[in-house]
Amino acid sequence: MTFSQLSTYFEKLEATSSRLALIDILADLFKHVAKQEIDKVIYLMQGRIAPFYEATEIGMADKTIATALAQAFGEKREHVLKMYARKGDMGLVAQELNSKFKIQNSKLNVEEVFNTLTQIAKTSGEGTVGKRTAFFADLLRKLDSTSVKYLARVGLGNLRLGIGDPTVLDGLALAILKDRYKRKLLEKAYNETSDLGIIGKTLLEGGLKAVQKLTVTVGRPIRSELCERLPDPAKIMEKFGGLAHVQYKFDGFRTELHKNGDEVRIFSRNLEETTAMLPEIVEGVKKQVKAETVILDAEALAFNPASDEFLPFQETTKRRRKYGVEEMSKSMPLKSFVFDIMYLNGQSLIDLPLKDRLKKLAEVVKGDEVLIPQPGEMVNKAQRLQEIFDDAITKGLEGLVVKKPDSPYQAGGRNFNWVKLKRHSSGELKDTIDVVLLGYIFGRGKRAEFGAGSLLVGVYDQENDEFVTVSKIGTGLTDEEWKEVHKRADKISVDKKPARVNAVMEHSVWIKP
Repeated sequence: MTFSQLSTYFEKLEATSSRLALIDILADLFKHVAKQEIDKVIYLMQGRIAPFYEATEIGMADKTIATALAQAFGEKREHVLKMYARKGDMGLVAQELNSKFKIQNSKLNVEEVFNTLTQIAKTSGEGTVGKRTAFFADLLRKLDSTSVKYLARVGLGNLRLGIGDPTVLDGLALAILKDRYKRKLLEKAYNETSDLGIIGKTLLEGGLKAVQKLTVTVGRPIRSELCERLPDPAKIMEKFGGLAHVQYKFDGFRTELHKNGDEVRIFSRNLEETTAMLPEIVEGVKKQVKAETVILDAEALAFNPASDEFLPFQETTKRRRKYGVEEMSKSMPLKSFVFDIMYLNGQSLIDLPLKDRLKKLAEVVKGDEVLIPQPGEMVNKAQRLQEIFDDAITKGLEGLVVKKPDSPYQAGGRNFNWVKLKRHSSGELKDTIDVVLLGYIFGRGKRAEFGAGSLLVGVYDQENDEFVTVSKIGTGLTDEEWKEVHKRADKISVDKKPARVNAVMEHSVWIKP
């Protein structure tokens, strides 16, 4: 497939406001893609050249792309930047600049473009920026106007297509398995590999049976299992049939620890590799884990060595910075509370019952210098669960995670196998709800000068891969903050409702979720 043909599909995807139409377009694309290039097509669709958990990304800045466009089309960089300020989309800038040229249908294929982008990503050493810019400019010169629009966006890592991973799986299921509802047959492999490219390539080469053989591998993150919520111990014990396993809930950030011999890699809940940010946890894994290969699920918290106390979440998050890591690891070291094990010495453990996994965890993690194993406690009465909960609150912890003792580790799942119990009181919300900004409503009266008067927010429906509007937020911000919100929101605004937004509320301006 030529990159020009792929860009035509991208244009169709961007133009539609229907999620079902997105699936149909993707299915048609996947039917026409060769086996050896489908993984590359999927990565490019995500604005990448590798799965999200790999650090390999193009990562070009706005100004670098502007310089490349200036070189490619004989314009001054300042002129390109002015166009960008006016249009707000480097892809549209590239398309307008290219339209003066005569290239109508470039013959460069997907693999050629992908390989050049990979070369750009891997370029390092003296003169890196200049070399990367020259490679990108040369690529721009060889492409038609639609292609450069999407190439510029790929360079910035954002195609603006509004396609979620479940929608890509729907497209693959419809194209290859002839039924989008067969996405469920692909989800287990996706949740255990976190790599849509591998799913697509394996499906085209070996069919569904080959996909179902894909499983957990060290160095490739598993999508985290997540919790549902219930209000009190009595409801939990009723739901669990009178027997539950209890672990403390720590207010830190999720870390998935991978060990392969002497190599240690750490991934966040969002599949981002965070190894370089957490050197003390890396050393803790090397010293305390008695296994050749292992994958552990854990929560990292910052620790104050002077007061011998754990720090609040706001302080812990400071450790997720990429700079000053060595100094921070000494002044604000991390402890990692390990609560599950998913892989051990070449074998996936995710299908084992929780109680059996915890036995293996106790055998693998020794000591508690940095990694602190969490064996938890088995309970059969709501009263005992309440006592453990009260103890957790007294210790300043967030609450408890209560789990079914016989449950497997359901990668990517959010169900009642795991339930979190957090502090709350009648009429007062003590838990947080994560919402996504989907748009805003123009302000009236005094707020008319701010632009945005209230924010339209929604929640993500994982089953249908869509964002559902739930509320409008109009309080809690200062005048200056409203102005800043309006300024930042306009940078990511779109002309029409995104295909994956299910809106039941009025709006003035849509924002790309």
